[in-house]
Amino acid sequence: MQIKTAFVLGAGLGTRLRPLTDTWPKPLLALNGKPVITYAFDHLIEAGIERFIVNTHHCPERYEEVFPDHCYRERPIHFRHEPSLLDTGGGIKNIEDLLEPDQPLLVYNGDIITTLPLDSLIQHHFRKRPEATLALRSHKPELVALDDCNQVTDIRNQHQTNASRQYCFSGVYLIEPVFLDRFVPGEVKSVIPVFNQMIQSGENPHGVLLDEGYWSDIGTPESFAETETDLKSMP
Repeated sequence: MQIKTAFVLGAGLGTRLRPLTDTWPKPLLALNGKPVITYAFDHLIEAGIERFIVNTHHCPERYEEVFPDHCYRERPIHFRHEPSLLDTGGGIKNIEDLLEPDQPLLVYNGDIITTLPLDSLIQHHFRKRPEATLALRSHKPELVALDDCNQVTDIRNQHQTNASRQYCFSGVYLIEPVFLDRFVPGEVKSVIPVFNQMIQSGENPHGVLLDEGYWSDIGTPESFAETETDLKSMP
């Protein structure tokens, strides 16, 4: 039960962190002396990931400066540039030719810092093999509803569910290759409406609550500074 490839989303504009992101992609900003994206790489390597795919858009040349050999800790990095932003779903579809047949893909937002237990996510996914399994946290905003079978029944209150188990989507998830059939090449599309379409058709994604470890979204100057302080206090 090993996942070999991870797709780390690196193409965002990081508008809320301007002017820091005027000339640097958000995932390459220095956080306690190292690029943000390398925290994701380190976390993924611990889970057994053997290669990375990273999409780029804003200031793509910076990725070449930081990773001139296209590798990190002896793991290869394949960069896939998006001249126009494709959003999360479009970005995943855009790397379809780089993926291994019949192998799940681990998707990881490039602007989060977390140590959540990826092994638990992987084990849950392999037990059921749904099209998608989302890592969730007990953290506001509570946007994802689960039923007692760990099926996602609502995201962003699109289905008027009364489920009492509502959680935060961590930005880490596993998908099966068949999930990519839901997208058209070149289409600008988020995964969120697709997850909701799956719920509507009874093909619910799964979710697993992973409150162990640390998690932070560094999308704002305040959260960036808070995360930097948190990391300094960690062993």
